[in-house]
Amino acid sequence: MRKYFIVLGLLLIGFNAQSQVLISLLLGDKLNTGGLEFGLEGGINLSKVSGLDANKRLATFNLGFYFDIRLKNQWYLNTGVLVKSKLGIDQLSATDLNFLQTDVYEQEGDYSQVINYFLVPALAKYKFKGHLYLEGGVQFGLMTNAWVEFNSDVEGKKARIREYNKDMMNRLDAGMMVGFGYRLLKGTGMTLGLKYYYGFVDVYKDKAGSKNSSLFLKMNIPIGAGKENGE
Repeated sequence: MRKYFIVLGLLLIGFNAQSQVLISLLLGDKLNTGGLEFGLEGGINLSKVSGLDANKRLATFNLGFYFDIRLKNQWYLNTGVLVKSKLGIDQLSATDLNFLQTDVYEQEGDYSQVINYFLVPALAKYKFKGHLYLEGGVQFGLMTNAWVEFNSDVEGKKARIREYNKDMMNRLDAGMMVGFGYRLLKGTGMTLGLKYYYGFVDVYKDKAGSKNSSLFLKMNIPIGAGKENGE
C-alpha cells in the first residue's frame, strides 16, 4: 500500500505545476478568496459490485480535481470530478463469467470486472477547529467504458486480455457518500482522507441488486487556497 501512495504523490506533484498555471489563467483572482479552494484529488479505490459470487475488492487509482466552496462559517460544499476513476470487482467466479458471457482461457489466472466512470460528488463538509472534517452527501457517476480483464502470470509468461462489455451496464450511477479527513501543516497543507460510497443504481441492466460500493483513500493537494481559511 505504501508504494501506491508514493506513486500517487509523484503523479500529483507532476500535474500540480501545470494545473497551477492553467487554472490561474482560467480563474485568476477568484482562487485568492476565503470562499473557494481548488486542488487536485487522487487516491486508491477499493471497490466491489454486490450481487456477484466474487467478493474481493478491486484496487485501482483515481485522479481528478476538487472545489471546496464556503457556504457559512465552517460549512463547505465539496465537489469536483474524478476524471480517471475505475470501479469493479476482482476474482470473478465461473458463475460470474457465465453471467457476463465472457471467454474462459486455459491458462491459470484471475478475472476482474473493471468499469470506467467520471465521478462527481456533491458533499456537505464541516471543518473542525483542529483541522479534522466530516463530509456526507451524494455522488453521481457516468460510465464511459467497461471490460472483463483476464490476468495470468505462469512461469514468467504474463498475459492480459480485455473483453469489453459496456453494453451490459447502466450508463448512470448514483448513491450516497460519507467520509472524514485531516489537513496537514496546521490546516494549510495537503489533506488525507477516507470516503465510503454505496450506489443505489444497478450496475448491470439484467441483474437486480448489483450495486457499486467503494472505499476511497484520498489525497488532496490545494492549488488555489483562499487568504482566509475560516478555520
